[in-house]
Amino acid sequence: MDNLDRACNPLDMANSMAGSGQHSMAVARAAIDEALAMRAGAGAAAPQASVFVAPQQMPYIDLERNLVAAPDRVAEVLFVLKQPQIILLGNVLSDEECDAIIAHCGTRYTRSTVTGEADGSSMVHEGRTSEMAFIRRGEAEVAERIERRLAALAHWPAECSEPFQLQKYDATQEYRPHYDWLDPDSSGHRSHLARGGQRLATFILYLSDVEQGGGTVFPGLGLEVYPKKGSALWFLNTDINHQPDKRTLHGGAPVVSGTKIIANKWLRQGRYG
Repeated sequence: MDNLDRACNPLDMANSMAGSGQHSMAVARAAIDEALAMRAGAGAAAPQASVFVAPQQMPYIDLERNLVAAPDRVAEVLFVLKQPQIILLGNVLSDEECDAIIAHCGTRYTRSTVTGEADGSSMVHEGRTSEMAFIRRGEAEVAERIERRLAALAHWPAECSEPFQLQKYDATQEYRPHYDWLDPDSSGHRSHLARGGQRLATFILYLSDVEQGGGTVFPGLGLEVYPKKGSALWFLNTDINHQPDKRTLHGGAPVVSGTKIIANKWLRQGRYG
């Protein structure tokens, strides 16, 4: 009841309870349903429809064919890892779109930050040495066009995603291995979970080619994906129960030569904001 009063997401609560090993997922969901009914004044003796009866669908990429059609562009399926799901798509953006996004952000980059686990504040971290810039919704037509395309590819509403976050890596800059999912057991992350729920999936758009280095690495999987301008890397951050998947540990390897610019797009459980 206390967590519900603090606007914690029921799915995140159930995932946290089951993940602790103290409760099964069925027991966790039943307890939360009962608490929701009591909170609404219905009482435990008056059963209500379960908040978990029709869980929100997961975003997905249609892999029936080697070409994936969006309304305005056809992407190429270049690589698929099934567990955890990681997909590399080619031809997601044109060279002109990549250049336009980069030009739009110009020189407004600042030192990249991470979300503090204690209080949720943005803080500089030695493991992330890149620079970042954001593109707000409605700010640039090219960004709006690409956002609609990604929503179609992922079968997920555009409003259930965070705005684009650009990252620029010059020589030696990196982002050491980390998770994109938000930890429901972290007090600092809970305020971010309240703004749209868990990060279910990630798009990494490669806006530039890189002369040497700068791959996206999954150290636990022995996988490294090198930047290719116009391509997009997709991966799911959770399982079908929206439970964080620790196999998705990933990072940005140091750039050896050249400059890497990417745009991150995180897909949330619900409407972001």
